[in-house]
Amino acid sequence: MDGRKKQKLRQEKDILSSLPDCVLTHILSFLPTKDAVSTCVLSSRWRDLWAGLPNIDVDDRLLYFRDMDFLHSYEYVPFMDFVDRILFHHGVSNMIKFRLSCVVCFCPSRVSTWISFAIRQNLQELDLRLDLEIPFALPQCVFCCPSLTVLKIDMECALLLPQMVSLASLKTLYLALVEFPDEESTNKLFRSCPVLEELYLLDCKWRRVETVTISTPKLRRLRIDDHLWGSLHESSDCIIKVQAPNLLSFRYNGNLSNEIFLAKSPLLAEASILVYTEPERIFDAASRVAELINGLQNVQVLSMSNDAVEVCNFASFIRS
Repeated sequence: MDGRKKQKLRQEKDILSSLPDCVLTHILSFLPTKDAVSTCVLSSRWRDLWAGLPNIDVDDRLLYFRDMDFLHSYEYVPFMDFVDRILFHHGVSNMIKFRLSCVVCFCPSRVSTWISFAIRQNLQELDLRLDLEIPFALPQCVFCCPSLTVLKIDMECALLLPQMVSLASLKTLYLALVEFPDEESTNKLFRSCPVLEELYLLDCKWRRVETVTISTPKLRRLRIDDHLWGSLHESSDCIIKVQAPNLLSFRYNGNLSNEIFLAKSPLLAEASILVYTEPERIFDAASRVAELINGLQNVQVLSMSNDAVEVCNFASFIRS
């Protein structure tokens, strides 16, 4: 085989590299960031493509075997250096999504720096899944970002909010395991999301909150879980008032440790009530599930757990 045939064969085999940068970057955006960065070793053509990724997804579990019994700070340094490198060489001024899953305890200041950097890139989606061994406060800029459309926070820690909260573009808010510190800041958070369409409150703690009002006129989907903190000894007895005239879907899963009042939602089409209660709280649960169902008068499809049905029957027996 002469030289020209060999060169033609190599070109035919590497059709992918001949694609425009924008196409290759789009392809790389579907890979975990670690794998996308690894493509830089393929050839000089691929060396800097990863720097234009619109989505950054870093997860420390992909870089080492996570076991807190054996993990030491010096073993965590390569991961922190890797994230520093990714963000330092990032060449896109408009970042679409930043997902960070990591242990915070070894260097919380660097974690804050990463999050703040992403926010400054006109970020649209922020997804944080943080393991905390120490108190940690998110950068205040997270709650004042005009470009954010999706905010997901999964961390067992108090959600400390700045004095000024403004999330004018936020459409999806996902909060898991966070503790709301007080009534004023909690209500302020929900008031500051005027175009919110989806709200997920999963096993959040409401111990210092007596009454919270979720008044979001564009809310279409709401899910509340509290089965982790809903035992007899973990009862928070918070009153959650929901005013969402455009609500289409509602799901509750828990022990009814909080009172939930749904204002009339004429468009509500689907609801799910999954109640798991303790015998010691049957009286409280009966009245609370009755109040909750009263807000589902126009629902078209309703699914309920066996416990929820039994509690309803108990409530009917009491009234009779």
